[in-house]
Amino acid sequence: MNTEKEIREMVKEKYAKLATASDTLNSSCGCSPVPVSEVSCCCGAPEDVNYTIMSDEYKNINGYVADADLSLGCGVPTEYAGIKQGDTVVDLGSGAGNDVFVVRGILGDTGKVFGVDMTPEMTAKAERNKEKSGYKNVEFLLGEIESLPLPDDSADVIISNCVLNLVPDKAKAFAEMSRVLKPGGHFCISDIVLKGELPESLKESVAMYAGCIAGALQQEDYISGIEKAGFSKIEIKKTKAIILPLETLKKFISEADALTFHSNNRGIFSITVVGYKK
Repeated sequence: MNTEKEIREMVKEKYAKLATASDTLNSSCGCSPVPVSEVSCCCGAPEDVNYTIMSDEYKNINGYVADADLSLGCGVPTEYAGIKQGDTVVDLGSGAGNDVFVVRGILGDTGKVFGVDMTPEMTAKAERNKEKSGYKNVEFLLGEIESLPLPDDSADVIISNCVLNLVPDKAKAFAEMSRVLKPGGHFCISDIVLKGELPESLKESVAMYAGCIAGALQQEDYISGIEKAGFSKIEIKKTKAIILPLETLKKFISEADALTFHSNNRGIFSITVVGYKK
């Protein structure tokens, strides 16, 4: 069993590679050039799974920046976030800045949006995207979700997109969200939850962990963790089934087990959930 520190370092390494690969349009394993959205599943090595199978379409959303979209999310949290002009918004696990720039499209020149990410390569890529945009009310911070580099009661809205399942200590992450939100502030996060157990070989895979699945909690445990952090009016706004391709499953479990997994329709879902700080 990996320690929290080991998991964090493995996830950081994976996303550093994705940030670098997306800049060159080549994977680090020496493949021929491929589209950015496919760069994570090239070469067919067991650890190279397609991180994009859960992502939603962003191209027609106001504020969209193509260079910031690595197709690593599992929803569109801004859709239900209730962001208003003048708000201070924080995006947890902001990556190359995709959701940050969508938030900025809502805010315009008002308010402020912070993106927080623990991967230096992703943060650097986000900064380059910001420089090209010229936006003054966008800021990217290097930091961990369990220890956010932001003051108490400073945010109106927190969003996150398929990131909290990468956080080893989810209880601490939810507590940090509560600390940073203003009283009456709210969050809107898209994330992966389970209904029924995953095979152990999937849970233990680093690649599947970095793809948001192996770190997923049962839905009832996920919601319970949010409640324990002191949030109220918790509501699941959207649910989407995630169907893992058979070929992906066969990289981690036997073909017979993969077929059983599909036939039993074990539940892997993307949910978009909101909650309010009391």
